[in-house]
Amino acid sequence: MTLLELSGVGFAANDHAILQDVNLTVEADDYLTITGPSGGGKSTLLKLIATMISPTAGTIRYEGKDLETYDPIMYRREVSYCFQQPTLFGTDVLENLSFPALIRGKEFDRNRAMELMDYVKLQPDMLNHPVNELSGGERQRVALIRNLMYLPKLLLLDEISTGLDSENKAIVWSLIDRLKADSGVTLISVTHDEREIADAKNLARVENGHLEVVR
Repeated sequence: MTLLELSGVGFAANDHAILQDVNLTVEADDYLTITGPSGGGKSTLLKLIATMISPTAGTIRYEGKDLETYDPIMYRREVSYCFQQPTLFGTDVLENLSFPALIRGKEFDRNRAMELMDYVKLQPDMLNHPVNELSGGERQRVALIRNLMYLPKLLLLDEISTGLDSENKAIVWSLIDRLKADSGVTLISVTHDEREIADAKNLARVENGHLEVVR
């Protein structure tokens, strides 16, 4: 089943074309890796899919319907964006991991939080740890599992391993691999990491605003 379809998509800002005539089909359960040089338009493409910005040309369809027809809140519960630079808020880890339940009007699932923290090698007492005392790798892991407290249908990963040391990279990608194997969530990952690119089953390249499917 086709989950996501981009047809003739373009994006321009201040009369500068950042993306041009992008055509892409993503099937449910796909794992698409996107690479390309810095400034080529990769992150812009993810932001368009995440409805953080709107295309200036073409159409994007999710489950067969134009993105413009979706309620933004409901859409973002199904399509989750994980930033390259993790953004945490409030005072501690608990406040961040309980936020997805809060905005849904549901009770915080502590067991789910503990399970995900264990997956990324964060100790249970880390739940009450101040966010301003977390390392870069810990911040990225907390931000990622915040996105996973409620499983999305489509997870967008924007260079989430950039700047992490080899140990933290291994922890983060172990969680992603486990998530993919256990849940079948559809993934689109932007990366410069040579190993991730070499291991990619489905690979596309964005350069000078154009997208090319490599394999």
